[in-house]
Amino acid sequence: MARFSLTPISVALLASLSTGAFAEEKPETLETISVLGDTNQIEKLPGSAHLVSAEDLEKFEFVDINRMMRAVPGVYLREEDGYGLRPNIGIRGADGGRSGKISLMEDGVLVAPAPYSAPEAYYFPTAGRLNSIEVLKGPSTLKYGPFTVGGAVNMLSTQIPNESTGKVQLEAGQYGENRLHTFYGDSTDTAGWLIETHQQRADGFRDIDRADSADINKEDYLLKGRLNSAEGAKYAQQLDVKLQYSEEESGMSYLGLTDADFAADPNHRYGITALDEIENRHSTVQLNHSIALTDSFSLNTQAYYNKFKRDWFKTSLGSLVDSANAGDADAQAILDGTMDYDFYIKHNDRTYVSRGVQVSANWQFQTGGIAHDLEFGVRDHYDDIDRFQPQDNYSQIDGELVFVDITDPSSSNNRIGKADATSLFVYDQIQVNEALALTATLRYEDIATSQQRYEDIERTEKGSYRENSLSEWLPGLGLTYQLTESVTLLAGAHRGFAPPGSGSSDGEAGDLSTNYEWGARFDNGSLRTEVIAFYSDYESTVQNCSVAVPCANGNDSGTYALGESEIKGVEALVATEWSLANGWLIPLSASYTWTDAEITRDNVDEDILAGDNFAYLPENVFAVTTGIDSGADWRVNLTAAYQDDMCVDNSCNRGDVDQFARTESLWVVDAAAHYDFSEDLAAYLKVDNLLDEQAIINRAPDGARANRPRTASVGVTYSF
Repeated sequence: MARFSLTPISVALLASLSTGAFAEEKPETLETISVLGDTNQIEKLPGSAHLVSAEDLEKFEFVDINRMMRAVPGVYLREEDGYGLRPNIGIRGADGGRSGKISLMEDGVLVAPAPYSAPEAYYFPTAGRLNSIEVLKGPSTLKYGPFTVGGAVNMLSTQIPNESTGKVQLEAGQYGENRLHTFYGDSTDTAGWLIETHQQRADGFRDIDRADSADINKEDYLLKGRLNSAEGAKYAQQLDVKLQYSEEESGMSYLGLTDADFAADPNHRYGITALDEIENRHSTVQLNHSIALTDSFSLNTQAYYNKFKRDWFKTSLGSLVDSANAGDADAQAILDGTMDYDFYIKHNDRTYVSRGVQVSANWQFQTGGIAHDLEFGVRDHYDDIDRFQPQDNYSQIDGELVFVDITDPSSSNNRIGKADATSLFVYDQIQVNEALALTATLRYEDIATSQQRYEDIERTEKGSYRENSLSEWLPGLGLTYQLTESVTLLAGAHRGFAPPGSGSSDGEAGDLSTNYEWGARFDNGSLRTEVIAFYSDYESTVQNCSVAVPCANGNDSGTYALGESEIKGVEALVATEWSLANGWLIPLSASYTWTDAEITRDNVDEDILAGDNFAYLPENVFAVTTGIDSGADWRVNLTAAYQDDMCVDNSCNRGDVDQFARTESLWVVDAAAHYDFSEDLAAYLKVDNLLDEQAIINRAPDGARANRPRTASVGVTYSF
């Protein structure tokens, strides 16, 4: 009897696949949780899906999640710090602010610090240690939730190897960048383990006036263990344990530049931000258990606990940038450090906890000759966010920052938000015949949230209180039809939902939409193409307000109702590879996304009009990747990505607007070359932003921000 693979929900997640494929391609050992399976199985999914494989990531040795994901159709990425530390990822028009509208997972577990009570992902897994990335859209997202308006992103960590295996990777580059990534693991017939660390440091590419540069220091540690039943056991089962810890200190600020200062030097920061810095710590405990009770029925259980502690010490002086852009000489002098000024730096001090248990079962059976791959499950989840945010008062005197005193936090900065959620799902993959497969999905979310504010630092005097409870049934239906051996048609419809967070009041429903997609895939072995159209009809569109992404009414907490809206678009993908007579290989892949989104009903009280655009949503996104692989010792890869300019608010298409209402479009080219000295030893040279093109890619939270400048790095990897 083959060893049962512990995929705490991977057996369940692979229910997206046809019954035949599931039975034939069950992996031997896999403790991580895949939502897609391998590239062959992706073709059988009823909705749009994309895998960024380990081989894809190795081509460019990226450590920035924005660069890793920018070739995925239907995904929008808004850079902020140039390193991808806290990315803004949107899918199919869903708001990308702090990735707060997608189901963000690592190894199948929700990874945002508090996905229900405070969904903005101020924590993000260390991208440099990821093994692969999966992106799922369409009806299949209903299995994961709670965010089904756009899609799901699942990041897979390094897997426990089947035999003694290790790797050491060292890298150094411009702007003081260096990193270490190393792991080692081993397995026996009934056990396995892995230990891993990723260390990343940089001086940063932004120089601070009258101070040093904005440096980065991030450490990540991972430990995994596995116990599995022996060959021939009556019930094949496996238990996995995952422990993770990371900490970060980085001199990141929310204050950008005026357009004039950006034009003069996009890679500097005002001296008034010299003390801005974020410190955070993150820890995870995850237990996974799977058992095969019969050849056709398996049970999968996960328990998880995540804690995230952060203190972002930062200025909030966006009004100075706005005034300076409007020609205010005093505001510009304050930013330049030539005029004295009193201001404060707030401790954005927050502690997040999330924990839960999720259980799912997979049952494969037939009714009247029709094969079913049925999965059903339940998740009980709790999370909270504790904000205690005093402010340190400073004076800028002759360009120097002088501490004055500390002001206790107001009630808005002294509060606790909580969420309890129970979710259920049923997912049935029905193989009607060899050509036609139907997928029926139903999800239920039952959520209770609360927010308590306090009037004193001892929290003995309670202030305002909010609570909300809501429940939603979310159905979905998808189909695939294999028209020919190479051509597959697909279509789907499902109910979209995103919870409103703990700041919502009684009766607030969050995002609610009806989503449709239809398209075709072609794959003849040498050419793969995909074209999918999508349409989302929102009856309720809600923006999560934060300091990073303030709402249109200026609020930096709570939610903001945009009302009814429509989003439509097209995703396209093509990939092929040419083989030359000398054995060289030339791969080529390209992706394109076109999106059109607008508000469809007036909300005069909130200054929202029918026809208003969505903020920070590009109309056109394009990426192309090619290269040359010798088939032996060396290979060179090149990738180019384009993103349209974007409106920074909901009203910049009403008529003539100034330049400050939009970002700038941008092409970025990255290159990497690898050389293998032996099977074990390899070296590489990579250059991010090869042509050194920079533009205003973001104006949030406070001023113009540039993408990463040209940065060259060299590295070496040794495998053993």
